[in-house]
Amino acid sequence: MAEITAATVKDLRERTGAGMMDCKKALSETSGDIEAAVDWLRSKGLSKAAKKSGRTAAEGLVSVLGSDDGRSAVVVEINAETDFVARNEEFQNFVKTVAGRALDESVASVEELADADYGNGKSVKDTLTELIARIGENMALRRAQTMSVSKGLVSTYVHNALVPGMGKIGVLVALESDGNKAALETLGKQLAMHVAAANPEFLNVEAVDAASLERERNVLSEQARESGKPEDIIAKMVEGRIRKYYEEVVLLEQVFVMDNETKIANVVKAAEKDAGAPVKLVGFAKFVLGEGIEKEEVDFAAEVAAVANG
Repeated sequence: MAEITAATVKDLRERTGAGMMDCKKALSETSGDIEAAVDWLRSKGLSKAAKKSGRTAAEGLVSVLGSDDGRSAVVVEINAETDFVARNEEFQNFVKTVAGRALDESVASVEELADADYGNGKSVKDTLTELIARIGENMALRRAQTMSVSKGLVSTYVHNALVPGMGKIGVLVALESDGNKAALETLGKQLAMHVAAANPEFLNVEAVDAASLERERNVLSEQARESGKPEDIIAKMVEGRIRKYYEEVVLLEQVFVMDNETKIANVVKAAEKDAGAPVKLVGFAKFVLGEGIEKEEVDFAAEVAAVANG
């Protein structure tokens, strides 16, 4: 058996793009024979998947799934390179299963979800690696968030769903209440649709990031000073604009998109009559497919020329 050195592992990793631990295992399985190790990685789909890992994956699906009792739900984003794969039934089944695992395990992070058992004796990340090899596109388990309440419900909503529970925008809204479930479901659905349309960043004023608020206040102060007004007037101008800022980014301060006049906090309060009990909006989550991913602009002609030239 040939000696398995760090240099050998590095060489295999550079040749295949596979992970360090996978390379070490491949060399161990093939008695240190690097050519055999390359074939071993290829046979496991690891080399092929790794070679695709540099491609930008900004398409795919966002999936939402609620528990049977309605008190828990999850939203998951899994990316692929093309919208074509999002319409692939095998990919859709994978996304649905992963969302189910996230809900069952109440995962706290995407890393925890990646290591979770997929249900086939393998982890979610290992099953994804095999799927990449079969479908032939780079894919990524990007993010996941679970939400639960001790009483009440967590509503789910997918905007323009491609298939039930999956699309490009997924929303969760958590309501705590002992009230009528049907009334809570109606309110939750309406609020989730509002979140999808209005894009709030924070639940309430207290949750606004201090750094974001300070940055906004500084910008508004500089803008107000350009008016040449006295500092006491500038201070009042800034506070007025800060209230406007809250109305833009804080969910409970936003105006309900369905009537364009009622503040969300008042919508929740008014719903207590139908619910027959106090209702508290305690959380929300919104995933937009590919949000924040910098997509590559591909020059197709140049790509073809590069392939033709070897």
